[in-house]
Amino acid sequence: MYNWRKMTEEERKETLELRRQKRHPWHSPPHLQQEGEYYFILTGTCYEHAPIVGGSPARMTELESEILSACETSGVELFAWCVLPNHYHILLKTDQIKTLRKRLAQAHGRTSRKWNLEDGAVGRKVWSNCLERPLQSERHFWASMNYIHHNAVHHGYVDNWQDWPFSSAGQFLETVGRERAAEIWREYPLLDYGKKWDK
Repeated sequence: MYNWRKMTEEERKETLELRRQKRHPWHSPPHLQQEGEYYFILTGTCYEHAPIVGGSPARMTELESEILSACETSGVELFAWCVLPNHYHILLKTDQIKTLRKRLAQAHGRTSRKWNLEDGAVGRKVWSNCLERPLQSERHFWASMNYIHHNAVHHGYVDNWQDWPFSSAGQFLETVGRERAAEIWREYPLLDYGKKWDK
């Protein structure tokens, strides 16, 4: 669906018809109906990747607090997070993914209303739907950890991932130490991991 704006009218109709037949949401990725405990990487994105969260450091802090609170009240084991001006990533383990999605939707609603009032843009669509991806292996877990902590560097906000204040990178370094973090980085390189996710 990221290519929607590049599609012809006929391609759009075909895409929507296919999604309708599969009973998927028309304009967002389908949520998997997982039962049991799983590891996930979860991504939330501003509508059309507009940098609405990045309107101020206060908004970045506010969204980070909302995400952490949603995870805490949903019984989530949280491993990593990163909040950027137009999206966020979370690495987690839970058997309550539906509950977490609901709490994040509520956070999206609260922040949308507040920021739209601040910007004089009542009715503006702030968020696209969030998407969770189940992790497939230990390698997938550690590559996801590296991807999330490196995301601010990937998007050009900082030169060193530990310098981005709206992530778990500093906490991760304190927990595992710089030497172990460097080993994890070498052992689980990003390569093309996440390519086109944030485009």
